[in-house]
Amino acid sequence: MSANPQWDISRALRVARLFHLVCGVRDACVTPFLTLYLRQLGLAAPWVGILMGIKHLIAASWAPFCAFLARSHQKRRVLLTASLLGSAGASLFMVLVPPLDRDPGDRRCNGSHSLTAEGPPPGVALTVIVTLASEPASNSAAGVLSLPRERSSEVAGTRGFGEGPGESGQEPFSYPPTSSLGSTQGARNRSGVLHPDTPGVTGSPRKGAFRVVSPPLPLFAGGTALASPANQSAAKGDGRDLGLSLEGLQWTFILSLGSVVFWELLTSPLEQVADDSLYEYLDFVDATDRYRSLWVWRLLGTSVGVCGIAALVGPLDCFLAASGPQGVVHFYGYSLVSALALLVSIVFPVPVCRRQEPSYRTVKALSLVVGDPHLTILALTIFLTGGATSAVQNFLFWQMKDHGSSELIMGFSVALGLLGEILLHPFKAPLLRKLSRVGTVGLGLGCLAGQLLYYSFLWSWWSVLPAQILSALSHGALWWAVTTSIEHLATPGTERPLSALFRGHVCESGASLGSFVGGFVVMRFSLPVLYQACCVLLLLWLALFLSIQPRLPQERKINYSKLLAVEASDTSDSEQGTERDWLVKAMREDHSDWRG
Repeated sequence: MSANPQWDISRALRVARLFHLVCGVRDACVTPFLTLYLRQLGLAAPWVGILMGIKHLIAASWAPFCAFLARSHQKRRVLLTASLLGSAGASLFMVLVPPLDRDPGDRRCNGSHSLTAEGPPPGVALTVIVTLASEPASNSAAGVLSLPRERSSEVAGTRGFGEGPGESGQEPFSYPPTSSLGSTQGARNRSGVLHPDTPGVTGSPRKGAFRVVSPPLPLFAGGTALASPANQSAAKGDGRDLGLSLEGLQWTFILSLGSVVFWELLTSPLEQVADDSLYEYLDFVDATDRYRSLWVWRLLGTSVGVCGIAALVGPLDCFLAASGPQGVVHFYGYSLVSALALLVSIVFPVPVCRRQEPSYRTVKALSLVVGDPHLTILALTIFLTGGATSAVQNFLFWQMKDHGSSELIMGFSVALGLLGEILLHPFKAPLLRKLSRVGTVGLGLGCLAGQLLYYSFLWSWWSVLPAQILSALSHGALWWAVTTSIEHLATPGTERPLSALFRGHVCESGASLGSFVGGFVVMRFSLPVLYQACCVLLLLWLALFLSIQPRLPQERKINYSKLLAVEASDTSDSEQGTERDWLVKAMREDHSDWRG
C-alpha cells in the first residue's frame, strides 16, 4: 500500500505543513485586529462585544455541523475550496462598511500626527474639554478659542482626531498655571464644541478660528480623569452612544453584523475539516503520531503574519483608502493569502476511501463529559478560560492604542506569546510529570489571572510586552494538560471527538458569552474593571478547582496499547488464550463501569 502514490506520507506532511503555515498567516492578517477596525468604524464596546460574541457562537455551532456534512457526503475538498474562495471575497465586504464619521481626520498620513486649524473641513464639530480656574472670570466668556502651540489639549471628534500641538494665527488660549485637566481643586470643567468659522474674503484658510458652543451631550461619563488613557475607550464609547445619530449607528452596525456573520459562516469550517481530513489520511497507514507536530507550523505562520501585516499597514493604508477608517490593508492581505492557501489546498491530502465511523461521536463525547466528574470540571474550566481570554482578545489592542502603541507593536506582542509557547513545548513532558495534570491546569489559570491583573494597570504601550511571555503558560501549558487529561479519561474512539468538543463547542461558547458581557462592562465601568473582574473570577474558580479535586472519584483508566504490548512480549503461545480472556474481561468491566 505504501507504494501507491496516494499514500505518499512524506509529500502529504510537506503539503500539510505548508498549508498550516499559510493558514496561520491568513488568520493573523485580520483576526487579532478585527475589534480595533470595528472601533475605527465608530462602534462602541457593546456593539463590538455583540459582533464578536456572534462570531464565536457561529464557530461553536456551525463548524462542527459543516465538518459532519463534509465527512458524511465525502465533500471535504469541495468544502475546503469553497471556504477559502468564499472567505477571500467575504472579507472584502468589511471594507465597504461605511464608518460612522466619514471624516478621515485621524489618519496618520504623510507623517502628520498633529491637528492644525486647516485640518477639519467646514461644518465639522470638535468637542473639547476646557478646565478653567475660578479666579479669572474674564476668560470664561472668551468668544474665540485657538489651540495653543506650546501645549496639546484633549480634542476628540466623533471618531477622534489626532492629538498634538495645534497651530493658529490667533492669540493662544492659556491655562492658569495652578489648574490642570485632571485637577478638581479651584477649577471648574467646561465642555464646548469648536466650530470652525468659514473664512471670508479677507480671511486665510490657515487662520480660521474656532467658536465655542455648548454641547448637547457630555463627552465623558462617570467623572473619569480626562488624562487617563485607560479610561479613553469607555469614554469614547459613551460619547458615541450618546452623540451619534441612530440611523448612522444602525446602518454601520447592521452592515458590520451581516459582513461578520457571512464571513464567519464561510471561514469557520476550514480548520476542522482540514484537520479531520489529514488525520484520517494518516490513520490509514498508522502514521497519526506525525500529526501531532503540525500545530507548530500554524503558530509560526501566525507569528510571521501578524508582524508582517502590521508592518505593511502604515505605508500602504494611505494609498489604498483615501477616506474611511484605517485597517483596510488587513482585509486585502487576508484575501491575497487566501488565494495562496487555495492553491495549496488543491494538493492537500484528503482520503479517498471512506472509513465507516459512527455518526453520533459528538453525542457520545458529550454524554461522557456529563457522566465523568473529572471531564465536567475540566469543561467548566475551559468555558471560563474562553470567556476570560475573549476579554484580552477583544479589547487589549484598544488599551494599547490609547497608550499610543502602533500596530507593529501590537503584532509583536501577539507573536511574542506564540513564540514563547513554541519554545516551551520541549519542556511539556517534564512540566506535566513534575506538576501533574491538575497542577499544570492550576498553573495555567494562575498565569492567566496574573496577566489580566497586570493588563488592568498598564502605564505605557511597551508595558504589555513582559506579560505576553506568560501566554506560553496561560494558554500553552493549560491546553497541554487538558489534552493529556482527555487522552487519559476518554474511552476508546472518543479522544478526537472530546478534543473537538472542548476546543470548539466549550471554548468558543465561553468566548461568546465573555464577548457579550465584556462589551457592556467596558461601557458601564471601564476596561481595567473588566480585567480585574475576570481575574477575580478565575482566582475563585482556581481555589474551587484545587479544593474539589481530592473529593472526586479516583480515575480508572486502562492503557490498552501498553497492555497489548506486554501481551506480545511476555506471553508464550500456550498462554495466549488465557491472556486474551483476561483482556476481554477487563474491557467488559471497564465498559460496564462507564455505562453505569
